[in-house]
Amino acid sequence: MSILSRLKVRQGELFAPPAPQLQLTEEAYQRMLRLLARMLNEHLGRKVHPLERKAILYVRQSSPYQVMHNQESQKLQYAMEARLRQLGWREIEVIDDDLGRSAAGAVTRAGFERMVAKVCLGKVGAVAAREVSRFARNSREWQQLVEVCRVVDTVLVDQEMVYAPRLSNDRLLLGLKGSLNEYELDLLRQRSVEARYEKARRGELIISAPVGFIKGEDQRLEKDPDLRVQQAILLVFRKFAELGTVRQTLMWFLEHGLEVPTRSPSGKITWKRPVYRSMHRMLTSPAYGGAYSYGKTEHLTGYEGSRTHSICRRKPRERWLALIPGAHEGYVTWEEFERIRRAVEQNNYAEPQPGAARNGQALLAGLLRCRRCGRKLSVRYTGNRHDVLRYCCIRGFLDNGEPRCITFGGITVDEAAIDKPHPMRLTEPGDSTMRPTRRTGLLLRN
Repeated sequence: MSILSRLKVRQGELFAPPAPQLQLTEEAYQRMLRLLARMLNEHLGRKVHPLERKAILYVRQSSPYQVMHNQESQKLQYAMEARLRQLGWREIEVIDDDLGRSAAGAVTRAGFERMVAKVCLGKVGAVAAREVSRFARNSREWQQLVEVCRVVDTVLVDQEMVYAPRLSNDRLLLGLKGSLNEYELDLLRQRSVEARYEKARRGELIISAPVGFIKGEDQRLEKDPDLRVQQAILLVFRKFAELGTVRQTLMWFLEHGLEVPTRSPSGKITWKRPVYRSMHRMLTSPAYGGAYSYGKTEHLTGYEGSRTHSICRRKPRERWLALIPGAHEGYVTWEEFERIRRAVEQNNYAEPQPGAARNGQALLAGLLRCRRCGRKLSVRYTGNRHDVLRYCCIRGFLDNGEPRCITFGGITVDEAAIDKPHPMRLTEPGDSTMRPTRRTGLLLRN
């Protein structure tokens, strides 16, 4: 029997009858009883029953494709609101911010975080989902949710059962379900990846066709029937054979105002001014030598603080999953493509590590950036002995044919960095704390 009922039954024992001069209405009397009952409940430390708190219905689907096409599954999830009302909850909040978000743990889910935050406040009596796998498919988030619900006495509800994490048997069952949900996702992913790899080893997996190729009916690459596209690609390879470097090939195209074909995300061919990256990709892609390749990059997952991030890295050629010469007709022979690849590798000055120190006297190489375009400044040595240091911003000119931004002598800048080891920055004229360097007009902070 609740305290309020006992107060009503034993009101004569607990409270003295009101004095004759004090007349209380029935409403005021009942209000006084409820106030005293609440004070006694707080004094005795009685926990509020889950039904007296609100319930949260969590709705989630893993991808935008499921949101658009799996409408029936979405309707079944929203129908869980009726089950919560049958169980006795009157105040129900629906959280569907994570529609189209995976629960594997690789992406941030704002809806899940908001739900956990509300549960931590102790104002939620139940969290519900069509299946408990909707909450999380990774152990970290799943165990976090179960532990928080155990502390604040919040139950978990699905279409079959009501779980009380404070009960050892229910907590064991929730742990098993969480592990099975994670294992099921890993198993499905492993089967999908293995099937994809086997198809790639046979040379039959074509995600997207490079520029100058189309995907044939037999799942093989064929040359684009557009003769203009073919002639432009052949011209790129002929000019590289004539000039010998990717940079000189790019500059020749820019000087003559020629455009190269590119493929838009929708798959259409568009013509644009060439840039170094697209030119280098075309000259080093095995597809233009008639070979099928797959598995040239790898994705590594790491943590930045509490968030995960993915890094894409190129793998050495010996670690590629598949490389099949002669898989289709190329724009050059495989032997000629190999000669081009070796020539491009020999043109590299050093290992492609960003920001690595190189030979020379420059102290701030790789540390200065252009204020106008934001690119790193390059280092040049001039003079009869090539020992006069200069910093210049020419990356936009080399890559896209843009005007040069700035060029200045580097000796004064390096000397200032040695004399003043505190951080310096380039700035615009007009700052009274700045002083101009000799001959250049570059401004350094004193």
